[in-house]
Amino acid sequence: MRSYNNIQAEHIVIGKNTIIEPTAEIRGLNGNARSIVIGDNCYIGANVQIIIDEFRLGDYSKIHHDTNIHGYKPCYIGHNAWIGQFTIIDSIGGVSIGNNCGIGAQSQLWSHIKYGDTLEGCRFKSEQKLEVGDDVWFVGHCIVSPIIAENKSLALAGSVITSDMKYNRIYGGAPAKDLTDKVGNQFLEVSLSEKTRKMQEYLVNAGLENSSIEIIQYENEIKSKDITYFIMESRSYTKRSTPEEIAFMKFLLPDKAKFVPL
Repeated sequence: MRSYNNIQAEHIVIGKNTIIEPTAEIRGLNGNARSIVIGDNCYIGANVQIIIDEFRLGDYSKIHHDTNIHGYKPCYIGHNAWIGQFTIIDSIGGVSIGNNCGIGAQSQLWSHIKYGDTLEGCRFKSEQKLEVGDDVWFVGHCIVSPIIAENKSLALAGSVITSDMKYNRIYGGAPAKDLTDKVGNQFLEVSLSEKTRKMQEYLVNAGLENSSIEIIQYENEIKSKDITYFIMESRSYTKRSTPEEIAFMKFLLPDKAKFVPL
């Protein structure tokens, strides 16, 4: 087992092939964190600070340099996350971020508001969980209040988001407004047959058409434990962590296709 001198926690799980730069700092608020769990094939860049008592990061996720993640309550981030440099994620009120999410550089995600003197009558003090669904994208330089961002929603660069983001809608401005009727949805419908065709093409382009990887449409087509199956209907794969599988996942990310372990 590798040792990481820059991680202080009572419970530490670091996945295979994960790189944590030596100048990153991962610890609890006051000494050891309770639990730090980081998945396989992740990257945590230089000068990243994760100062939180309970933190979880999924497979194939990247946190780029000088990002700060802090707070009293747990912060959970799913698979295939991409978090740009100089981002702030505040988990004082708690943060949950789903799979396949992108957070552009210098964005700020907040789960609390407090500073003003409440004895003097300041009305603004709250802690509220920030909930981000799957396939959500904050393009960059976004400021996000403790909202609910539903699956596949998107905020354009420079957005200030103060209200919930609805499924597959696009927002922009300060404060952000729903622009979907002008610019369209982030995601269009793609048939299973078209997804299958594209994935077969990607497999060839990656030079892995003769590997132990198969593209299928449904889970009931799984026939062997010795094959990595990429399943179109559920956007999942049968994780075996073979070199071919890892190479294909890295080929697909970040913008061709995203899959999570079945």
